[in-house]
Amino acid sequence: MIEKEKVEELLEKTGIPFRYHHFETDEAVNPPFICWMSPGSDNFSADGKVYHRADELDIELYTDERDFELEKKIEGILDENGIFWNKTELYIKSENMFETLYEMEV
Repeated sequence: MIEKEKVEELLEKTGIPFRYHHFETDEAVNPPFICWMSPGSDNFSADGKVYHRADELDIELYTDERDFELEKKIEGILDENGIFWNKTELYIKSENMFETLYEMEV
């Protein structure tokens, strides 16, 4: 099971604001910021039971412009903690922002 405290301890190291899932309207911040969530699991079963639990973890980095240095910092934090990740990027035209998505299992 994902431990909120451990995830947020990692995200603290980025030095930018973050929240689980979203920021409320009254606490909105300007980019860069991070939203993180656990959208599901990819468990391994044996004998009809969960043998090994694997929770999905998504870290979404939002920036006005692509910030390669900040991405490198986040990737370094994940690497230092032995977390295997995959990355995708998209541009959200309606928000004029880039989203860099880090997907992993923990």
